[in-house]
Amino acid sequence: MVLAAVTSGLLGACASGPGDATPLDIEDGVMAVAYSGFRAGQHPDRGSGAVLPSLGEIEEDLKILVREGFGLIRLYDCQANSAMVLQVIEDHELPIKVMLGVWLSAELSNHGRCPWLSTPIPEAALAENRLRNEREVAAAIELASSFPGVVVAINVGNEALVEWTDHLVPVERVVGFVRQLRASVPQALTVAENYDWWAKHGAVLAGELDFVGVHSYALWEGRTVEQALAHTRANVDAVTAGLPGARVAILEAGWATTASEFGARASEQAQARYFEEMSGWAAESGVTVFFFEAFDEPWKGDPGNSAGAEKHWGLFFEDRTPKAAMR
Repeated sequence: MVLAAVTSGLLGACASGPGDATPLDIEDGVMAVAYSGFRAGQHPDRGSGAVLPSLGEIEEDLKILVREGFGLIRLYDCQANSAMVLQVIEDHELPIKVMLGVWLSAELSNHGRCPWLSTPIPEAALAENRLRNEREVAAAIELASSFPGVVVAINVGNEALVEWTDHLVPVERVVGFVRQLRASVPQALTVAENYDWWAKHGAVLAGELDFVGVHSYALWEGRTVEQALAHTRANVDAVTAGLPGARVAILEAGWATTASEFGARASEQAQARYFEEMSGWAAESGVTVFFFEAFDEPWKGDPGNSAGAEKHWGLFFEDRTPKAAMR
């Protein structure tokens, strides 16, 4: 059921900047996948340190993805775990290219608009986040420069601009980070945001990028799987109407297989249908799609709710057995 990503067709000239690395061509209509390898008991740093997958576990994951035809993955930050992923790909000569992520932490307190942020973020924490974001950009430059044969694009910020985010960053800061990366590395540059933000507010930022990175979640917006593809296509149409001439890739679109929030709309069968339909549309339209996500992540969401949607978007269960879309 997987639409194989033909690695030799993933790349083409689209970014400007110093160096001679081959950047990502997002108009090949490839089905890619978001990858985060945290298993049971593992998690990124949430204030008291991270518990990371081992190199062997990362190798196992990546070989599963290669076997299923994925030659392009998305990572979300530039910390130790992402560096390990890049090292495994290079050391084992795996046929995988990477869109590296720059995770941006809150520089403004969005407690008035974010539903789950009930109290203001202290100014001291925001000041530290500003420094942390600058270090993250520096780490992106280092990783992109150290792995030029693996990193083909860099995504700067993940839902850091949309009105409901808990990690709000001023758009002028994001523009500054993009310009800093542009002056330092040759890889293609993008920013990942909700489709509605791009359509209504994205013009000032889109002109700085090689392509616009869109998030589209039909399931979160109350659609059935029968309505999902049409909803996603309408989201992309809204972005292209709001940003004439912009090149667009979908950086997240997925379907949870278990979710107390969604009831029967969340299922393996629905995910398999959406994945298959998105694969066909990606090939037909020439829009590259990063399906969210490779593996279930039990660390996410409410620890007291094992059926929470955040834990169950993977194409594979946490134990790495395949769900229906991969069988």
